Amino acid sequence: MYSMQNPEIAAILERISELLEVKGEIRFKIQAYQKAARALENLDRPAAELHAEGGLKALTGIPGIGEGIAKKIEELLATGRLKYYEELKAELPKGVEELLEVPHLGPKTAVMLAEKLRVTGVASLEKALRGHRVAPLPRMGEKMEEKLLRGVEIWKRGQERMPLGEALPLAKEISGSLAGIPSAPGVEYAGSLRRMKETVGDLDFLAFPRKPADAPAVMDAFVSLPQVTQVTARGETKAQVRLAAGRRTVDADLRVVEPASRGAALHYFTGSKAHNILVRELGVKRGLKISEYGVFRGAKRVGGATEEEIFRSVGLPFIPPEIREGAGEVEAAAAGKLPRLVEEGDLHGDLHIHSDWSDGSQPLAELAEAARKLGYEYLAVTDHSQAVRIANGLTPARLRVRNKEIDRLNSKLRGIRLLKGAEVDILKDGSLDYPDEVLAGLDVIIASVHSGFNLPEAEQTRRVVRALGNRYVTILGHPTGRLIGEREAYPIDIGEVIRAAADNGKCLELNAQVQRLDLADIHLHRAKEAGAMVAIDSDAHHVSFLPVARKLGVAMARRGWLEEGDVLNALPLSALLKKLGRGR
Repeated sequence: MYSMQNPEIAAILERISELLEVKGEIRFKIQAYQKAARALENLDRPAAELHAEGGLKALTGIPGIGEGIAKKIEELLATGRLKYYEELKAELPKGVEELLEVPHLGPKTAVMLAEKLRVTGVASLEKALRGHRVAPLPRMGEKMEEKLLRGVEIWKRGQERMPLGEALPLAKEISGSLAGIPSAPGVEYAGSLRRMKETVGDLDFLAFPRKPADAPAVMDAFVSLPQVTQVTARGETKAQVRLAAGRRTVDADLRVVEPASRGAALHYFTGSKAHNILVRELGVKRGLKISEYGVFRGAKRVGGATEEEIFRSVGLPFIPPEIREGAGEVEAAAAGKLPRLVEEGDLHGDLHIHSDWSDGSQPLAELAEAARKLGYEYLAVTDHSQAVRIANGLTPARLRVRNKEIDRLNSKLRGIRLLKGAEVDILKDGSLDYPDEVLAGLDVIIASVHSGFNLPEAEQTRRVVRALGNRYVTILGHPTGRLIGEREAYPIDIGEVIRAAADNGKCLELNAQVQRLDLADIHLHRAKEAGAMVAIDSDAHHVSFLPVARKLGVAMARRGWLEEGDVLNALPLSALLKKLGRGR
């Protein structure tokens, strides 16, 4: 029986918080659902597994989830529905639920548009916006109309592509389900997901049954998956379905491949198209034909069981999937200049995590223990500064008390070191939210923009560049401010920011939150070329997200061609402390 996955449950809890806001419920109740949604998004195990092992008690053991919300999660796991959620939706005008998915559109505005303009969904909202029927309404105006239209465009793009952090667990779940049947001992995902692109348009799976006669059983299992909402095509060796994934749907293909063609098929269907063309052209020069079936010299297959055989046939070393974009990797491989891409095991710590001193879920001791179990040497606790009141940002006085607690813990900890840090707001003029005398007492300072996203590009760039000139800043946090599928990057000259970071000896963050993945791969490549180091950070608010962030962050770093020496937190503790002390 299919059980709802964490992203689906989190989406419903987030939607409940929005519906409660429409009703005018107390802030505490709204925030409880928001906090529970974040806890599930960051959980590294399915809630269904936890519940199967420990029942309701296991769900209430997740920080941020109380008994009342845990019972609602239990109902969703058992039935796939939630009576309370259905009742809330029934109280609202038709179409409001879909409107709530549009960026920049708040719950109360969504209700007003539904009531006054009879907007019943995103399509009718777009029509109203393009007809300039929204601007005359109270608290709207032309600028808000333009902003909402941008939100509609972001929403439409988000429907077309699924964020990596959502696609990866879904693909692993499906691969695991198919690999569990005797007829298909080997099932792998390919396509843009295997290249770890930040968003994917569809999912591609390859199955390698032991014998051709087993193919129908594999097809049966695929089209019968509980996530399947529609079977759009089915043949002897290929099937296509539509999958439900929370509030999204995504197309998925399965191809059945004989084991002798495993490597060739995996290479071909992983792509990219540009990469495959370059490899095939090298093959032609050697009198070879390379396809999804193998490497052929005339009618004879001379390779293709492994990907290594594909590359070896054209005189190349193995090229990692993450950089197969036809963007110089084939030439670098031919010249013996492929980078040794950073790996998860290269990381010695995480430099951006929030504790319960600000908006994190857990106390310092629990953060330290979780990091130690991951094999980390250090963890920088970077609670918000005072400007972010909604996140319980720390005043200088509270920061001093927290730092004393970190010192006390470090005197007892073994095998892990907590670093005293802060995520400090960059104010509109480029100054920082703490004075220098406060910053001087910290090990790690992440300077971040959390407001003023609409400043003109030149002003926004000057603001960030000025902050990078502060001698105490260590890392520029989530440098473009984007939220994939929700918010575009704020206007900023990222090239100038990268140069300023390199010139000032500052690091740029690769924020590995599922919806951020900021910096993007193209900017990481530019940072490497400019000589600016990168910190692969979780920005975690719950320790369960640490291993997820490590995987996503390293994947994006590899797409940016980053090596161990390009990454700040690939330094061991002694080397990191030495670097952090430089210039102080």
